[in-house]
Amino acid sequence: MEQFSSYISIDPNIRFGKPCIKGTRIAVVDILQWLASGMSNAEILEDYPLLKQEHIFAALAFAANRESFIKIVAA
Repeated sequence: MEQFSSYISIDPNIRFGKPCIKGTRIAVVDILQWLASGMSNAEILEDYPLLKQEHIFAALAFAANRESFIKIVAA
């Protein structure tokens, strides 16, 4: 996947600074929740014509990248 940052922006004036697909108000978390609820990529693209397949991949790559920085600290 090419750099997901070319598809995702973080602007404090859009969706309270949530990471969103550039040029839309569709947040990465929206895409992740749709996928988690069982929607297929095709269903998402049909319901949200502003999105492209690469936007879904960028949202997944963004989430995976962010997850790689989470550390569990033993108490």
